[in-house]
Amino acid sequence: MKLRDNARWALVVPTSIGVRITPENRQPVHTSSRYVMHATSAETNVASVASHLGLPTKVLTRFVEGSPVSAFIKADLRSRGMDFEGPDVPQGDAWGNRHQFNIADSGFGGRAPRVWNDRAGEVGLDLAVEDYDLDTLFADEGVKVLHLSGLVAALSPKTSAFCVELARSAKEHGTAISFDLNYRASFWKGREDELHKAFKEIAELCDILYGNEEDFQLCLGIQGPEAGGEDIDEEIELFKEMIGRIREAYPEAKYIGTSLREVVSANQHRWGMILWGEGGFNVAPLRDIDVLDRIGGGDGSIGGVLYGLLQGWDTEKCMQFGWATGALAATSVNDYGAPADEAQVWSIWEGNARVQR
Repeated sequence: MKLRDNARWALVVPTSIGVRITPENRQPVHTSSRYVMHATSAETNVASVASHLGLPTKVLTRFVEGSPVSAFIKADLRSRGMDFEGPDVPQGDAWGNRHQFNIADSGFGGRAPRVWNDRAGEVGLDLAVEDYDLDTLFADEGVKVLHLSGLVAALSPKTSAFCVELARSAKEHGTAISFDLNYRASFWKGREDELHKAFKEIAELCDILYGNEEDFQLCLGIQGPEAGGEDIDEEIELFKEMIGRIREAYPEAKYIGTSLREVVSANQHRWGMILWGEGGFNVAPLRDIDVLDRIGGGDGSIGGVLYGLLQGWDTEKCMQFGWATGALAATSVNDYGAPADEAQVWSIWEGNARVQR
């Protein structure tokens, strides 16, 4: 895939960023009194792979004016090497704008992780193209890849329109577009027709489509596997057939992928990946990985794939790197993978966990 040469930004992500609070020591939320707070969003999780490896990334978002939570988020983005743009809007009264809270534990053993989202009054509900100079961003500065998430696209009618307009502008100026579908039933309830239309319009413009089996069925109306496979090899073959149907429906897509996960316990998963591109399938079979916190593994995987594409790697190498950055994210209490360098990622792919001095 040919990317723009004359581009200031390697990767741009629109997002509604908030904070996650996690109990210490993998304890459950309902009995915990001590928490750690992180800044988080699926889209910045994706971009963290590229930013930590030195590529210029930019976040399009909104902040609450004067909010200490906004100050915390901005400091976090700076620490990850990310630029950001977006208005600081007044909170209003006590029931006005705020950043979302994501309350989640990591689980342990047979006790699964639990996540509770509190997004009422979220400042990102009003993301709008009028708040950004898209001509400067896409035409003058230039962007190699715009990454969109179905979480933002489905957040509100305004954000759906925002993502459609961003995709149109990016396409017009030669920017490649990536879309992780990220279906969430609570976002779609009562808005199915509206969101099907918006998601299909975005997908028709995309170069890279990413999601699980359910995402493609429920977001884009792609027919799923005819029957469940009896083992993982059969499941992979069924998903390959589904990718064939996605390719027919969205011929502009040059890469289509998904991460694969089999949960053994909260601490141990079997992790794999499929990435179609350059006319063929590349598969990372399920392998055991240890899990400190599972949130963000899928974001890490697409982040690694995008980094590989930005580096001009072939599809197989992008898939391998994406598998490893997804596994890397699972080793951290943060929701994102923060590689020290490429060598650290390749060590994970190779299964080499020996100390490096």
